[in-house]
Amino acid sequence: MGTLAIVLSLAGLMYFAYRGVNVLILAPIMAAFAVLLAQGGPVLATYTQIFMTSLGRYVVLFFPIFMLGAIFGKLMADSGASTTIAHTIVQKLGAKHAIAAVTLACGILTYGGVSLFVVAFAIYPIAAALFREAGLPKRLIAGAIALGSFTFTMTAFPGTPAIQNAIPTRFFGTTTFAAPGLGLIAGCIMLFGGLAWLHYQARRAKLANEGYGNHVENLPNFDDGERPGFALSLLPIVVVIGLNALFSLWVFPSMDLGYLSQQIYGNVSPTAVIGTWALVVALVGAILTVLVLQWRYFRDPQKTLNEGTMGSMLPIFNTASEVGYGAVIASLAAFIVVRDFVVGIAPGTPTISLAIAVNALAGITGSASGGLSIALDTLGSTYLARANELGISPDLLHRIAAIASGGFDSLPHNGAVISLLTITGLTHRESYKDIFVVNLLIPVTALIVIIVLGTMFGAF
Repeated sequence: MGTLAIVLSLAGLMYFAYRGVNVLILAPIMAAFAVLLAQGGPVLATYTQIFMTSLGRYVVLFFPIFMLGAIFGKLMADSGASTTIAHTIVQKLGAKHAIAAVTLACGILTYGGVSLFVVAFAIYPIAAALFREAGLPKRLIAGAIALGSFTFTMTAFPGTPAIQNAIPTRFFGTTTFAAPGLGLIAGCIMLFGGLAWLHYQARRAKLANEGYGNHVENLPNFDDGERPGFALSLLPIVVVIGLNALFSLWVFPSMDLGYLSQQIYGNVSPTAVIGTWALVVALVGAILTVLVLQWRYFRDPQKTLNEGTMGSMLPIFNTASEVGYGAVIASLAAFIVVRDFVVGIAPGTPTISLAIAVNALAGITGSASGGLSIALDTLGSTYLARANELGISPDLLHRIAAIASGGFDSLPHNGAVISLLTITGLTHRESYKDIFVVNLLIPVTALIVIIVLGTMFGAF
């Protein structure tokens, strides 16, 4: 009955999330359902002592990254820097390379720490105008934005400040630059594989004389209004990547952080916090860079800061609620059966088991960060211990876990997928096939490649 309770609860979470029920209310309800069905209670104690405790711990660990990332993204959007970067790349590459232009513009912005939702809002009007000029189907815009925002810069490229790349640092004692060679290989497979697919679809549409389609849109004129130049717009992104590398690879590792062993500081290893600290410093530095160098482009800087701060609340509490749900499921006696089954998959190669576990949970929750957090909260120490026994580098575990989170998370009920389709005015019927290929099929292929390479050559 316990295993059935877990399965039914997960099915309910996935179904109702797809139907649009907010996970803040859905997660505790589905957790309570599992507890009642599996062991008859106690529901209230489970909610306050397990669900909320796990939710709070996640917020404590990752709120600074969510908040600073949201503020930085809002500043880049309101100063016009995001638009400048996107518009410049589009102008340089032209309508002939519309798909690549949109993908690269999204990639540069997200690799620099701009929220994928901010990127989608900033890029879509430019992409719509460019695709109309090039005679490309509007339905391909969603795939191009998804490819640039939700794939190689989210999970693969070393140093990306995406939360999916930050979460494993807490569990494996790594940095966001873990296994950079494998990350670059996986990222290139995602990028060029996705571009090949979208160009293939574009050629088919051209042969069928499909065109942009009959869509009524009120697109802004991006030549109006004063914005920072390209170099000034790009500088904060360079600051994010540069400071992240500097502090995570050199500054913090060279410092005496022995005081962290004191109880007042949590009695933690320096490796458990260096990744987060480096991202905090990098994002603060980028925020200050935007404010100082682009101040005159803001209409109301205080409003931008406030909206950016508040914009971080829903994403972090959504993810934290999923983590709380995962903690409740992990507390059930029947979860031991599930855990042993997952860990027992390919027992000699925990990398395969880890990839399957993260992909499965990301797919069930419809969230890359949520599925990754649940998997590592419940199984991270087990995989690390097994890897240490077998001489497998924690860096390899980090990169596999991060990339695995960006595979099956992109099923139709994924919140980012639904938001992207809403922003672009498209439907699942029109665009999901392309999203499926560039966000799920190709990233999973890249994951398989790096598991093979990591098994053969180790982390590099």
